[in-house]
This record gives sequence, structure tokens and C-alpha cells, in this order.
Amino acid sequence: MKFFNKVAAAAAGFYLFISSIALADTVKVTDVTGREVEVNVPVEHVILGEGRQIYFVGALDKDEPFKRVVGWRDDLAKADPETYAAYLAKYPDIAKLPTFGGMKDGTFDIEQAVALKPDVMLMNIDAKTATEEAGYIEKLEKVGIPLVYVDFREKPMENTEPSMRLIGKLFGKEEKAEEFIKFRADSIAKVTDTLAKANPKKPLVFMERAGGYSDDCCMSFGNENFGRMVEFAGGVNMAKDIIPGTFGTVNPEQVIASNPDQIIITGGNWEGYVPGGAWVGVGYGADEKEAQRKLEGLTERPAFTGVKAVKDGNVHAVWHQFYNNPYQFVAIQQMAKWLHPDLFGDLDPEATFKELHERFLPLPYKSGYFVSLNASR
Repeated sequence: MKFFNKVAAAAAGFYLFISSIALADTVKVTDVTGREVEVNVPVEHVILGEGRQIYFVGALDKDEPFKRVVGWRDDLAKADPETYAAYLAKYPDIAKLPTFGGMKDGTFDIEQAVALKPDVMLMNIDAKTATEEAGYIEKLEKVGIPLVYVDFREKPMENTEPSMRLIGKLFGKEEKAEEFIKFRADSIAKVTDTLAKANPKKPLVFMERAGGYSDDCCMSFGNENFGRMVEFAGGVNMAKDIIPGTFGTVNPEQVIASNPDQIIITGGNWEGYVPGGAWVGVGYGADEKEAQRKLEGLTERPAFTGVKAVKDGNVHAVWHQFYNNPYQFVAIQQMAKWLHPDLFGDLDPEATFKELHERFLPLPYKSGYFVSLNASR
């Protein structure tokens, strides 16, 4: 009898032990919208609500960036074809990954998502309204798929750190996430500490969003995203009092009347969206001479007529996708060099980006992310 009691006690203890392990693996996380979500961690199967989320996935899973990815949205190949091609060359199996349409355009296939049995679905906060209106959160919850929001686009200067920390928790890569966060913070401090000490006069900067993507001018940024990055870099964002939210449009007449000291245009290779467009094709391994030629062409539009920045040659282009990933600190460094060349002569954004690739990213670094009409900058 004593023998059976001991066996029963041992079995009960083993059951409690196994249960405690299972419970320990189920954690409650808070996403960037403040939602509390239960997830089994570390997650092994992930659906990326946007293909460009590979920017942060790769920073945590450097050796095998696609090992958790069971499906992703089909935007990377068009929005950033050079990066997609580089990943495809190194990881050819990604061509077989199931792809999805977007929440916002109503082409997301929830049945396909369920069939892939993900541990979590990562969704950008800008798709929140469409996701809620379609009832996707509840539908996914019914089949045991948690949805978690991250943000590197709407309020990147506020939400990048908590987003990376959240993903680190989900992936079981907390230490790597903190290492990345520190590198980012230190890189930004090289700019902000110098500006705080020198307190220079701040130039007026017009940030044009995706210049040349369409014939219209001029899309820009309010007091977030690139608009706020300009402020971090020691400039005054021309559109911050014109555009109430993160994104919006200013009239060409407003640009002329404001007469900005500096113009920075975001660009990328958008041949997949606007074939033969006037956009400035900066990005991974881009042809910088061609990008500079197209940048100069954009200065001939009516909105830039007689503007000080054009007269002085202070017109620059920066990779558009810095607006939607955790690498935006590199753009802040480069903009600081353009706005305050005397203060940041020794600052090397290219070296910062190269170090980011060497320490965190699966791909080797290639230049091509910045061009300027001012040869001295």
C-alpha cells in the first residue's frame, strides 16, 4: 500500500511539475495599444502582418530570420525590392512562404491564416482600425491565435523600444532586444547630446514624403515619424503646425512661402508600384548617381521655385523605409550631418549602419541609402 501511495505521490508531483512548466510558458504581454494578450512563448510559428516586419525579426533572429515565419504579407518585394532580392538570394525557400493581402485593403485571408496554425500574429498598429472593423481579433481568438500590435510607423520615436522589447519577449530573445535598444539609444545620443551642448540655430526643414511617387506635391509629416526625427536631428519641421497627425499634405504655395533652409525627400525603388516614376531610388545597394540625378529633377517642380534650400544645394534624399522599421536612428544621424555639418563632421552614419548589420542583421551592408545635391555633405 505504501508503495502505491509513493507512486501516486510521485505521479502527482510529476503532473504538477509538468503543469508548472506549461503555465510558465504562457505569459501575458501588453502590446503597444495597451491590450493584454496571452501567448505561449517562445513562439515558434509567426505570421507577419507586413513583409517589412522582417526588418525587426532579422534583428533578433540574425542566423535564421525566417525560422519562425509561416506566412507574411506580400509587400516587401514591391516596397523594398533590393532587400527582398538579397534575402531571397540567401534564403531561397522564402519564395515558398504563404503570402497574404492586407487588412486595410480587405484582402487578408483569415482561413489561410488559421490553417497555418501560428502561435501569434504580429500586426502593425496602422492596420488596427481595419482589423477591428472586420472582427479579425475575435475570429482569431476563437481558434486560439493571439494577435499582437507593434508600431514603428505611427509613433516610432515613442513605440520602437516597447515594440522591440515585446518582440524580444515573444521570441525568447530579451537580451538581444535590450542589446539592440541600447545600440539605438546610444546612436541617437551621439546626436542629441551634441545638440544639447552646442545649442545651435535650427534650420527650417521641409520633409517631403515619397517625392516623385506621384505627380502631386507635397506629402509630408506632422509631429511624428520623419517629422519628429528632423527635430531629433536639430531641425524645425516645417509641416508640424500644418499637419495635425503623423501624415498629411502641404500645398506647394506653403513650401514656397515657408522658404525652408533644407529639403529632405524620402525615396525608394518603387518600380513595382509606379513604373518609370520620378521617385528617388535610394536603398540597399542603390545606384547613387542615378538617385542623385532624379533628386535634382525633383527640384525643378513649381513647389521648389526660388526656395533657399534649392538655391544653396541643400536638398537631400533618404531611404523611405526608415519610416517603418527600428533602424530610424541611422536616418537621424545622417540628417544631423546635413543640418549641422560643422557639428557632426566626425559622425559617420554609414559606419553606424554597417555596425548594425554586422552585429544584428542577416544581410551584409551595402550603401545607397542617402544622396545629396550638396557634395560637401
